[in-house]
This record gives sequence, C-alpha cells and structure tokens, in this order.
Amino acid sequence: MRRWLPLFSLACATAAVVLSEPFSLAQQSEPEVVRKVVSRVPPTYPDLARRLNLHGVVELAVVIAPDGGVKSTEVMGGNPMLTQAAVDAVRKWRYEAAPEQTHGLVELRFDAH
Repeated sequence: MRRWLPLFSLACATAAVVLSEPFSLAQQSEPEVVRKVVSRVPPTYPDLARRLNLHGVVELAVVIAPDGGVKSTEVMGGNPMLTQAAVDAVRKWRYEAAPEQTHGLVELRFDAH
C-alpha cells in the first residue's frame, strides 16, 4: 500500500495543475454571429435522439470565411447525441460576404415535438 502512495500523490498534483490552467481562447465565450445568414439548412434530428425524446440546445463556435462559407465549427456545449447533427447542418450554412473572416457563436435548439 505504501508503494502506491507516492504515485497517488503525483497523480493528484498533476490533476490539480491541469485543472488550474486557464481556458484556451476557443473555450472563452464568443459573441453571437453578427453576419446575416443567407442560406440556413435545418439540422436532421437523429432518430435515436427523437425516440429517447432528447431535446436541448447545441452551441457551436464558428469561423465564417469572407465569402460567407463556414470555415470551421467547434462544439461548445450540448447533448453529444445532438452535436453532430448541428455541426453537419451549420457547415452547410451560407452567410453574407464580408471583407474578413468572422468568429461567433451559433445556438441550435432541438425539440422532439
């Protein structure tokens, strides 16, 4: 038992360091997207999620290219059974063109009814 005590102490110290590090830029809250959506594709409700009556909001951080296409998405929150459907839909969205790429937060609400 005494052999494991130093390893346990090291593991706890390591966990404390990892948990105390500041959030990355991607984890900080993003403002809502201010560019107008030109073409919006609704998410496909996953069959299993519908049968289980899962609902909720999926939050995505998006980067929109100057031409209005969605350059990248990152899931910021939401039920894991719903997130892929949200990502797939938002990647097909088109925004109005702008001189430079923009960042923002998109929320999609899933309701089984």
